[in-house]
Amino acid sequence: MRGRSVSPVFVGREEELAALSESFDEARKGTVTAVLLGGEAGVGKTRLVQLFAERCAADGAHVLFGGCVELSTEGLAYAPFTAVLRQLVREQGPAAVAALLPEGAERDLARLLPEFGEPSGDGETDTGRARLFEQVLTLLERLADSRPTVLLIEDIHWADRSSRDLIAFLSRNLHIPQVLIVMTYRSDDLHRQHPLRPVLAELGRVHGVHRLDLPRLSRDEVAQQMTGILGRVPEYASVEQVYERSEGIPLFVEAMLESGEVCGFPESMQDLILSAVERLPEETQRVLRIAAAGGIRVGHALLAAVSGLSDVELETALRPAIAGNVLQVADNRAYVFRHSLIREAVHEELLPGEHQRLHARYAEEISKDRTLVPMGRAPVELAHHWYGARNDLWALISAWEAAQKSFTTFAYTEAVPLLERVLMLWDRVPDAAERIGADHTAVLERASEAANAVHDVDKGMKFVKAALSELDETREPGRVAQLIVRRVAFKNSKGQMGVIEELRHALRLVPEHTQDRAEVITTLSRHLMLRGEIAEASELIAEGLRLVRELGDRCLEADLLMNLALGHSLNGELESTIVVNEQALELGRQEGSGRVMTRAIGNTIDALIDMGRADEAVQMSEQGWEIAKKYGRLRGSGLFIKNNWAEALESLGRWDEAVEIVEGALSHGPALRNRYALLRVRADIALARGELQLVESILSEVGVLKDRPEEFVQDITSNARLRIGWHLLRGEPGAALKVAEQVLARPRQSSKAMLGWRLLALLRTICDAAEDAEPERAAAVRAHAAEVAAELSVIGPVVEAYRLSYTGDFDAAAAAWERLKRPHNQAKALLRAAAAAARSGDREGAAARLKVALPLAQALRATPLVDEIEALSRRVGGVQQEQSELLTPRELEVLRLVTQGRTNRDIAAELFISAKTVSVHVSNILAKLGVTTRGEAAAAAHRLSLLSR
Repeated sequence: MRGRSVSPVFVGREEELAALSESFDEARKGTVTAVLLGGEAGVGKTRLVQLFAERCAADGAHVLFGGCVELSTEGLAYAPFTAVLRQLVREQGPAAVAALLPEGAERDLARLLPEFGEPSGDGETDTGRARLFEQVLTLLERLADSRPTVLLIEDIHWADRSSRDLIAFLSRNLHIPQVLIVMTYRSDDLHRQHPLRPVLAELGRVHGVHRLDLPRLSRDEVAQQMTGILGRVPEYASVEQVYERSEGIPLFVEAMLESGEVCGFPESMQDLILSAVERLPEETQRVLRIAAAGGIRVGHALLAAVSGLSDVELETALRPAIAGNVLQVADNRAYVFRHSLIREAVHEELLPGEHQRLHARYAEEISKDRTLVPMGRAPVELAHHWYGARNDLWALISAWEAAQKSFTTFAYTEAVPLLERVLMLWDRVPDAAERIGADHTAVLERASEAANAVHDVDKGMKFVKAALSELDETREPGRVAQLIVRRVAFKNSKGQMGVIEELRHALRLVPEHTQDRAEVITTLSRHLMLRGEIAEASELIAEGLRLVRELGDRCLEADLLMNLALGHSLNGELESTIVVNEQALELGRQEGSGRVMTRAIGNTIDALIDMGRADEAVQMSEQGWEIAKKYGRLRGSGLFIKNNWAEALESLGRWDEAVEIVEGALSHGPALRNRYALLRVRADIALARGELQLVESILSEVGVLKDRPEEFVQDITSNARLRIGWHLLRGEPGAALKVAEQVLARPRQSSKAMLGWRLLALLRTICDAAEDAEPERAAAVRAHAAEVAAELSVIGPVVEAYRLSYTGDFDAAAAAWERLKRPHNQAKALLRAAAAAARSGDREGAAARLKVALPLAQALRATPLVDEIEALSRRVGGVQQEQSELLTPRELEVLRLVTQGRTNRDIAAELFISAKTVSVHVSNILAKLGVTTRGEAAAAAHRLSLLSR
């Protein structure tokens, strides 16, 4: 039954191929970005995507190939993307590829492929990795400018963590037409703890990412495959046997026909797969076992060196394996097993001693000549093989070297397990510190740095704790202080409190006139500012600025200036805020520090909003976001910029745009504090639109409803304001008053427009709403609020507008908000002014104000405000909502209150008219409806649907 081992005819898969083609068509329009193709091992994923790739290429697309290898899980970072870059360089040359990127950006790609020159010297671990992601995204976008581009990444179940992160990043952020990423994975390999599972779950929620499952072949399709392989139609009995045994897995069908095992089945599928290998000459099998220890792909020169064969002897030994389609020849003189299952089966046949010896041989040969493996891969290959050889000394040394290499390529997630391996092997190597030139504590410090770069807080905390336990703060105070600062960063990421005393302790440890002291001062002063302890922070900043200028550290100088600007902002000193931020921004430009530039821009945007220059803030946000992308600062300062961008749009009443900005920023997986800030902006809009369920969901996550303790002034004030708004939306002015009492009891309030004064304006609303029910408490809150207001500065038009709202000069406030182009605040002020006018008997004036307010609120879809405006309009007779041939609008409003059982006196108070006028309206209503009592009038109103609105 021997014939071809692979069917020349593509069997089945028409539906899946059509789905891929449809996704490609949609990608050309920009509606689809990626396809995840899952299936069991051997089910035919590779052949399907290869045929798809051939059709795309024939259709004019540029197809890029990147595969993951099993070694990736041990630290071979960005393997599929390195392969893609190598393909592009081979096709176009490094200069042409570099020309597609912003000036100098190719230096980031040099960390993956040396052909791009010297890597960039940016040592900021938190930015380099993000910037690398941006350059890959930009490269794909530029490639797609000229023709459709398909990126094919196979076997992502083997992808390293950095590649998985980059895949997720590209899938979320590719929003241009003509790019499609197709990824394959083994669905049967995804056990419960497999690292790909959460990635697949995340990508499944991303718009434009499709999932496609490749099923097994049907009985008829197996028959077609057998016909293609055998060159004739097989007997029915043979088809039945092969189908039942292979269960529709194409690779197993091929193996059964190749082995002739149709009647006498082997005990396992591994035996079946190995049957093709076992028919090969003994020397060929020996070389295949050597090749299997090297991975699914191994270079000719490396295999020759490890096997001890000459070129001719190696080619002679491998020729039968190539003829039998067990092994295939790849580019760059390399050999690849036809399927990873074949390599796995051969590798599992290695005896324990043989396994160790072969890995040792690979390690020895690569150590002697690192050009035997692709450039840049030697450290990881050596770490893999020395560890497989169970050579503790060289496993430790090579893992340390590979970890250092991972840092240079921003592959921090791969560095962590390599450093953990160093720590695990440490006690087995007596002179470990001398061997790697670093002590045990240094390894822990390096591991904590890597964990910090990828926001692995729990591991980072463990590394820092272990490192601190090994240090004596009296002998190495600077080292201890640096670890304390890092621990504070981890705690801050988790939203933990109580870090100020830790930082003060770190400051006491470090000697004066040192870099360590400058760094501790920078961190401590920022935390003090955020807590509102401005005086203490300002003193520290003055010391820090003198020190860093002596040391010549311009980036730290910029950080301290921005801390100082934060204090100006909290004090409401807006011009000073902008001036100081501009100084920091210029230092960032001079130093080429993306971190400094983006933070300074974000701070300036915030100040512009407080100054009433929201249009400028929006423009600067757009520019700042582009700079954040350029410098790889998307998830850090970039999302801070996005948050302020959304705040600017929210203030201008461009709520739908603000929601889009917030949702886009949240898709980047921001750090916890950034996420909470973005959610607060979304909650403000949800409150204004009456989206109670969404508001409660957000406030629950942020911790507002759980009274989660906060230290920072902005968080405290914003959370209180949102909780008050929630209570008011639920009709609970008493509960809102309680929150007001709690926030006023705190010792510090900010003069910042969007914090202290915004809160005071809201407190006026609470007191007015609660005054009838709880006059004493409302009066106490008013008095306390007045004390706070007396201490706050009044600088800038936004503060003045809030101050006017707080003091009750609503007409002036409405005019101020109109000048500032803030329609929601304007409409609210007009409503309050109309209510005041109505109470004074000026119903026409009230109606005129409401006539302006209503379309503003309607345009914003601010439902609660619309309802309030319409209700007051009905009371003053200003807005005619209902039409009736029987009754006038005013009579309808009186009838509405009659049906509620209200007396003439109550109705008069509600509608700002006299009781005598009410009596006249009631008499007219009874006459027009042909009834004699108020109860009959109410029944008639319901029967005739007169009050349907």
